[in-house]
Amino acid sequence: MKKQCLALSVLAAVSCGAWAGVPENNTDIMLQGFQWTSASSSATWYNQLSANADEIASAGFNMVWLPPPSKAGSLEGYLPEQLNDLNSKYGTETELASLISTLHGKGVKALADIVINHRNGTGSWCGFANPNWSMQAITSDDEAWGATGSNCSGTRGNADSGGGYAAARDIDHSQGFVQTSITDWMNNTLKGVGFDGWRYDYVKGFNGSYVGIYNNATSPYFSVGEYWTSLCYTGEGCGSDANYPDAHRQLLINWVNATGGTSAVFDFTTKGLLNKALSTYNFSVLKDSSGKPQGAIGWWPSHSVTFVDNHDTGPSGTCGSGQNHWPVPCDKVMQAYAYIMTHPGVPSVYYTHYFNWGLGSQIKALMQLRKSEGIHSNSTVTIDRAEQGLYAAYIGDKLAMKMGNGSWSPSGSGWTLVQSGTDWAVWKKGSTPGLKRTVLLVYGTTAAGEDMFVRGGIDHTYAANNLGLACTSTNYQCAIPIVHNNLRNTTTAPWKANDQYLDWYGTEASQSTAAVGTAMDWTTNVWPSNWGAQKTVAVDGYGVEALNSYGQHYWMLDVQMDCSKAVNGLWFEFKTYIKNGAGWEANVSQSGTPYTSGNHFAQCGKVNVFQRGVSAPVSIHDFP
Repeated sequence: MKKQCLALSVLAAVSCGAWAGVPENNTDIMLQGFQWTSASSSATWYNQLSANADEIASAGFNMVWLPPPSKAGSLEGYLPEQLNDLNSKYGTETELASLISTLHGKGVKALADIVINHRNGTGSWCGFANPNWSMQAITSDDEAWGATGSNCSGTRGNADSGGGYAAARDIDHSQGFVQTSITDWMNNTLKGVGFDGWRYDYVKGFNGSYVGIYNNATSPYFSVGEYWTSLCYTGEGCGSDANYPDAHRQLLINWVNATGGTSAVFDFTTKGLLNKALSTYNFSVLKDSSGKPQGAIGWWPSHSVTFVDNHDTGPSGTCGSGQNHWPVPCDKVMQAYAYIMTHPGVPSVYYTHYFNWGLGSQIKALMQLRKSEGIHSNSTVTIDRAEQGLYAAYIGDKLAMKMGNGSWSPSGSGWTLVQSGTDWAVWKKGSTPGLKRTVLLVYGTTAAGEDMFVRGGIDHTYAANNLGLACTSTNYQCAIPIVHNNLRNTTTAPWKANDQYLDWYGTEASQSTAAVGTAMDWTTNVWPSNWGAQKTVAVDGYGVEALNSYGQHYWMLDVQMDCSKAVNGLWFEFKTYIKNGAGWEANVSQSGTPYTSGNHFAQCGKVNVFQRGVSAPVSIHDFP
C-alpha cells in the first residue's frame, strides 16, 4: 500500500483536505534547533539560537523546529501545563519572540513543537488552567480515573483515539471545546509570537484526523508529525509489537492519510534502516522489492521528513550522552547525511551534529549542493547497488552518491567528485566552474609502511605583497581547494576524508590525525607477474596507472583543483613528505616560476611529473 489521501487501498484515489499544507517538489531543509539538554534553569537557549541565526541562514536552512514553548511540568517541555504561558526553561516569551523575529529577518521560518496528545495538571492530576478545561477533556480510559491520589471526577471524555501516555493526562480531541481551545492557542498565542508552522509530538497517541482539523484551522507554512513505532528488520525475529519495513512505513502513510494529506511525517522507517545499514554495512535493507528506497520516501517522498537523529534517538553533546535511544553510529553520521541530503524527502539536520560535533562545514556543503542541483522532495532515485559493503544511487540526472567501504564510481562521462568523507562520496554531473582535474606524479622510493604526503599552496609573503591576502592557518587564503578523485585505496581513503585543501598546515579540521597533509597513492607503469594479481589505480586506488609512463614509485595525487586560487590561475607550490621514512624532501630551485621558492611549482589543470629533491620537473603537460 502506498499514498492516497484517506485511501484504504493503493488504487483508491480521493481528494486531500481543504488545505494542502505540504508542497510538492519542496526544496526546504529543516534544522532541529535544540537537543535534549538545551533546557536549563538559566533558560538561555533562545538567546543562544539567536546568536547562531547568521550561520543558520547562511547554511541554507529554511525552517527551524523550536522546542515546546509552553510552561510545563518537565524541564524539557514535553509535559505541558499552561499552554498560553510562553515562559519556559528555554527562555522568556520576549526572548522567544525576538528569536523568531531574528530568524524571519534572515528568511527562516519557525516551527513550534506542538505537544497536545497529553497535558499535565496544574496543581493537581486533572486540573487544567490557562486555558481552563473541564475534566471531560481527559479520555475515559486514562489511568488517572480512580487512581490513588487522583482528583479526577465527574463526566469523562470519550475513549482514547490512539495509544495511551501514562506520564500525563491523555486528551480527548473529539471534544469541541478542546478543539476550539487548541486552535485558539495555535492561531493567537503561538502565531502571536511569530510561529509559522508545527511539529506535532507523539501523534500515535491520537487520531491523525485531528491534526487535519488543526492544520485546516491554522494554515501552517509546514506541518510534520512524530509517529515512532518499533521497527523489525527483514530476516530477524521480533516481538509481536514490532513491524517489518513495509508494515512500518505503511503506518506512517496511514497517518498522513488520516490528516487528509495536510501534514508530512518523520520518516522513522528510513531512520531505522540507516541505523541498521550503517551498523552492519548490509545496505540491502535500503532497497525494496520494486527497486525503490525502502523507507517512506519510497512511497510518499513529498510527505516524508528524513533525519539522522533527534533529541530522543540521538546524543545531546558528546557521543552516547543524552537520550540516545536509537542513534546512528557516531562515526557513521556523515554517511547518513550524504544519504538524506541527496535523496528525496525533506531533510532535517540535528543541532548537535551541526553545531557541537564540528560537522557543520560538511553538512553545509551537502546542503548547498542539494540546493544548487535542484534536488527536492520528489526527486527520482535509481539505486544502482545495495549490498554488503556498498550502497550507490543516482538522483535524477544530476547527482550520484555512495556509502560503504566498497569501490564504486558513476558510469559514463561528465561526473565530478564534489564531496567525500570516510566511506561516502557524492558526484555531480557536469564540471564545476574553476575546478580542473590536476595530477601530481612524484618519484620517491619507499618501503612497506611508508607513505607519501604533500603540502602546498601559495607563499604567505608573496600573497601579502602581491595579492593583498593576509593568509593564516585558519582562513586558508593561501591554500588551494581540492576534491579527491581517487577514494578507492582503502589505506589512503580515510586520510583523504575531510581533506578539502592543498595547504601548508597539516591535518585539517575533522581530518584523520594520521594524515600529515594530503595523501598520495603509489603507482607504477608495470606489474611483474611475481607480484601476484595486478592492482590498478582505476580499480584498487593504487598500482598500474595510465598516466604513469615513467616507472615504479611515482606517487600520485589526483584531484579536482580550484584554479582560481592558484597564482595567475595556474601556478601553485608543493613539497612532499614520506611518513615513517625519509621525511621532507630537500629544497629545490626551479626556473621559470612566478617567484622564487625552495619548493616545486606545478600547474593547475595539468599532469605534473617531478622527482623528490630535483629542481627541474620531469614534465608538465596537458591530459591526453
